[in-house]
Amino acid sequence: MYQRIDGNKWRHIWLVGDLHGCHQLLLTQLRERRFDPRLDLLISVGDLIDRGPDSLSCLLLLNTYWFKSVRGNHEQMAIDALEAEDMSMWLFNGGRWFAQLKGEEHQQAEKALRACEQLPYILELHCQSGVNIIAHADYPASHYRWQQPLDKEAILWRRARLNEHLAGHGTIITGADHFWFGHTPLKQRFDSENQHYIDTGAVFGGELTLAQVQ
Repeated sequence: MYQRIDGNKWRHIWLVGDLHGCHQLLLTQLRERRFDPRLDLLISVGDLIDRGPDSLSCLLLLNTYWFKSVRGNHEQMAIDALEAEDMSMWLFNGGRWFAQLKGEEHQQAEKALRACEQLPYILELHCQSGVNIIAHADYPASHYRWQQPLDKEAILWRRARLNEHLAGHGTIITGADHFWFGHTPLKQRFDSENQHYIDTGAVFGGELTLAQVQ
C-alpha cells in the first residue's frame, strides 16, 4: 500500500494532477518547465487513463525511470474489469479507448494495466520541502503513519475531506508536512491547511497543474 521515495536522488521534483490521457499537454508543460528526464522526477496523483485522447501513452509513462504514480480510481476500475472479465463499469467511466485498441497496442495496454496492480496507494516523498504524502483522493485518517492500515476505497474515492475544506471547516493532518491529492476536478489548485488538491480538470478543458516540491 505504501512506497517511500528519497528525493535527494533528483534535481527537481514535480507533482502533476490527473492526466486522463492528456499526454501531449503534459509534454508541453514539461518543455515549458525545462524538465530534464536525466535529472528530474515527475509524480502523478493517479488517474493516468480514460476520457482523454491518449491513455496508452500516459500509461506507458510508468515504464520510464523519471515518472512515478500512485494508484487512481480509474486504474483500479481497469484492474477490476480485467480481473472480473466485465468491462461494463469501466466502459461507462471512460474505458472505451482500451476496447478500441488492436494488436500490439492492445497487448501493451493490457500488460501495463495488469502492472498497475503494483502501484502504491500512498507515496511518502522525502525532499527539500519536507515529508510529502501523495494519494489519489484522500488520506482517510487525522494522523499520518508509515504503513498505517487504511480503507483502500476511501483513498481512491473519498471527497468528504475536500468538501469540509471547501465549506471552511478543514483541519490539518498531522504526521507529515504536506498532503497532495487529485480526483476531484477543480477550476484551480486548492490549498487548505497542509493539504493540496491539484486536479484542475485538464481533460475537461481546464489546466494541467504541476506543482514543484523540489
